Amino acid sequence: MSQAVRSPASSGLLPMPGSPSASWALYRARLASLVPNADVSVLIAFWLFGLINNVLYVIILSAAQDLVGSSIPKGLVLVADVLPSFVTKLIAPYFIHRVPYSVRVVVFAATSSIGMFLVALTPSGGSIGARMAGVMLASLSSGAGELSFLGLTHYYGHMSLAAWGSGTGAAGLLGAGLYVLLTDWLGFSVRDSLLASAFLPVVMLVSFFLILPRRPLREAAKAREYEPLQEDEEGEGNVNSTSNLLALDSAATAAAAVSSSAGEPSSGIGAQLRRARSLVVPYMLPLFLVYLAEYTINQGVSPTLLFPLESSPFDELRDFYPMYGFLYQLGVFISRSSIAFIRIRHLYPGSLLQVANLALLTLHSLFNFIPNVYIVFFVIFWEGLLGGGVYVNTFAEIMENVPYSEREFSLGATSVSDGAGICLAGFMSMALEVGLCNYQVKHGRDWCKKIKAG
Repeated sequence: MSQAVRSPASSGLLPMPGSPSASWALYRARLASLVPNADVSVLIAFWLFGLINNVLYVIILSAAQDLVGSSIPKGLVLVADVLPSFVTKLIAPYFIHRVPYSVRVVVFAATSSIGMFLVALTPSGGSIGARMAGVMLASLSSGAGELSFLGLTHYYGHMSLAAWGSGTGAAGLLGAGLYVLLTDWLGFSVRDSLLASAFLPVVMLVSFFLILPRRPLREAAKAREYEPLQEDEEGEGNVNSTSNLLALDSAATAAAAVSSSAGEPSSGIGAQLRRARSLVVPYMLPLFLVYLAEYTINQGVSPTLLFPLESSPFDELRDFYPMYGFLYQLGVFISRSSIAFIRIRHLYPGSLLQVANLALLTLHSLFNFIPNVYIVFFVIFWEGLLGGGVYVNTFAEIMENVPYSEREFSLGATSVSDGAGICLAGFMSMALEVGLCNYQVKHGRDWCKKIKAG
């Protein structure tokens, strides 16, 4: 399969500082054109899509310790929170395009809310299975939502991807931060905090039906009426042409995208599987590795990264875990929001650095050599920067390098790799957390056994 490699100048995204195509004039022209020419409604809608689609997932992970206590590995919550999402991402790209986006959004919102009500309303002494069933419903909705909204960016241009990425980062920050605020600082119960979150999916409905301009979707349905737009493959330093590219309205983007795909002769399952295979090494594998490492840290290692309370800013041992989650999500938000200004074209270094973070924190959990919790805070924040950067730049690379006719499918299909990494991390974390905690207890550090479910 041939790859239509596009230059940074023709992509509408900013090049890396110091690259041959980078110049102050180019940055100034693009930044000047960004605000006045971008469709603000599209940016707001996709930012809210990313926020709401991911925020419940983050709240559930932040509440993992309160949902199951110290006797059950937090990896169980991660598996329940990601396995349905992973299975959905694995199979749905091959048939979900037959379901209209308007129907999908309603189903996503309803399923998410039902799942969160089930989690919140199950008594603290009640069945763990009932809570996990609610978590799995929310996960199913989140997975289908992610591949659907990533596919939807195909019709609205590069800036919709930037808004989506920023929204997903904000979801992590808001979800983790809100949970810490409600439970630690304001004293709300775990039940009330989770119950309030069950109403958040209403925002997704408002975003799609009231904020998002749907003209591109309507015009995409009439793709055969459009002539394919010729992409500008000339001069990387042409500021005017790149500014115009960035300022394409979403209707023209949709027309170009779908008219190109209209002439694609092979769109069956066999052709899609061949396309998926071509995505593995350049995009899927680095995304898989970074998620495997960071979620093994988050669910398997960080519950055991405890310090004496007198040397920490906390009053209770349970406070460490939500704070780690907040700092991680802060890093994710910053890196995912930077895509319009900073591009990372080599994905593997970030993935390998994340594996190094996993090794460092696992060794500390075993041998307790990091002198204070504030150094761990920094490492967790750095972990979030790496994870968010690899995520959003993976999809930006697809937007730049994959031909229009294959782009919508490729964006959705690649999302399976983060789900695969998280799913495997969940299973690994269940064993890892127990092993690390037992090792600590044997060596006189029994803090990990003193945390109870909320």
